[in-house]
Amino acid sequence: MSIQARIVSEDEADIRLDRWFRRHFPGLQQSAIQKLCRTGQIRVDGHRADTATRLVPGQTIRIPPIQVQPEARPAGRMDPGEAKDLQSLVIYKDEHILAVNKPYGLPVQGGPGITRHLDGMLDALRFEAEHRPRLVHRLDRDTTGALLLARTPGSAAKLAALFRGRDIEKTYWAVVAGRPLPVEGRIDMPLKRIGGVRGERTAPADRDDPDGARAITDYRTLDNAAQKLAWLELKPLTGRTHQLRVHCVALRTPILGDEKYEEPDQNRAFAALIQGLPHELHLHARRLELPHPAGGTLMVEADLPPHMKETFRTLGFHAPPAQPPGRRR
Repeated sequence: MSIQARIVSEDEADIRLDRWFRRHFPGLQQSAIQKLCRTGQIRVDGHRADTATRLVPGQTIRIPPIQVQPEARPAGRMDPGEAKDLQSLVIYKDEHILAVNKPYGLPVQGGPGITRHLDGMLDALRFEAEHRPRLVHRLDRDTTGALLLARTPGSAAKLAALFRGRDIEKTYWAVVAGRPLPVEGRIDMPLKRIGGVRGERTAPADRDDPDGARAITDYRTLDNAAQKLAWLELKPLTGRTHQLRVHCVALRTPILGDEKYEEPDQNRAFAALIQGLPHELHLHARRLELPHPAGGTLMVEADLPPHMKETFRTLGFHAPPAQPPGRRR
């Protein structure tokens, strides 16, 4: 490969230089990009640049001769029927963004013992676009609901930045054991990751704990069944791992079906199963509202999964259907 020069496109505005290289040369390792920048072989508009440099449309990137390994993407083979099923999950699509209603039990990414996951099947959601869709945030394997995918590198950078900040309004629905008191409020409780007999998990942290990170959730009770079970609206203002699940335990109202975080003295979450309710985790990403990468505001809502619909019918909770997605200018 000889020396090349490429122009940064409008869609690639504000992407970090190292991420630009990984997207154009997927087999190029981060260590190699760092070395090429450090030795001045990669240049932007003729000048040395470090890996964190944010790119501007119209800039020229010097690409030295590089050797890259073929991209290794863990993708399970999909038959046409499986691909069609995946496409049926799409609830919004434009040239920049896809939104899907993620089902229960489907991991978003791979990991130990995980061979089938959404990230490995995203070619089925390309819809003849130039780029393969990209993940910009995550939902737990057993959490359902609205999940965004970026359809271009530029959109991926902008959406990822939005999720890192507080520019996206996220609304979750949960069915919990008990009824929180007060019935609405804010949980401001730091969290940290710890090890344990049930594997790595999230736990409350003291405010002066250096390993703790601030975590804030607004909650509101939408309905309850004889004060034994409640339907909560949860709005996380931060994005800690398992934040909503741990904050609900802190309210002494664990989420129905949450075996990982239910505490021994809060076994009401599973006493509810005696009534014949589904055993799956009852946590659903209902709504996302965010600045659209191309301007305006996008809103998407996801209908409840089958097991939560069954629980709502049993308990007499009346959930409105998801609103059609819309983009306001």
